[in-house]
Amino acid sequence: MRKPAVLIMTLAVALSLAGCARVRDSKLNPFNWFGGSEEGPAQVVETASGRPNDPRVLVAEVVTLEVAQTPEGAIVRANGLPPTQGWWEAELVAENDGKPVDGVLTYRFVVAHPVGAKPASTPQSREVTAATSLSNIALAGVRRIVVVGASNSRSSTR
Repeated sequence: MRKPAVLIMTLAVALSLAGCARVRDSKLNPFNWFGGSEEGPAQVVETASGRPNDPRVLVAEVVTLEVAQTPEGAIVRANGLPPTQGWWEAELVAENDGKPVDGVLTYRFVVAHPVGAKPASTPQSREVTAATSLSNIALAGVRRIVVVGASNSRSSTR
């Protein structure tokens, strides 16, 4: 009498574990909240960070965008490509005080001008990186994250 119960339980566990392979592609799986990024047009007219007396400008091009999940939320990391070497003080500056608008959280990728003339060398040597972290609370209403540069933007969607 016990053997059929054990057999049914074993079969149920095996079938439920087999279903886990499909969960990795599911929107319910928090490990695939944000996928790869997509390129889009630049979305702002102003080139400043939006902060008073901040001389930084938008990076010329946003090359990559990655949103990596952490136990506390996510890390948003972007690589930008300025026209020459020496650009510094890169930062992702949140628009709208870091609040999503219609599920979209937007950041401006700003950098400070280089000091002195710098040669325009290889793209790899000019690349700058900026990152910011978001808590699970800040991510609550976010469906899309957009990082804006001077000539383009990149976005990642849940």
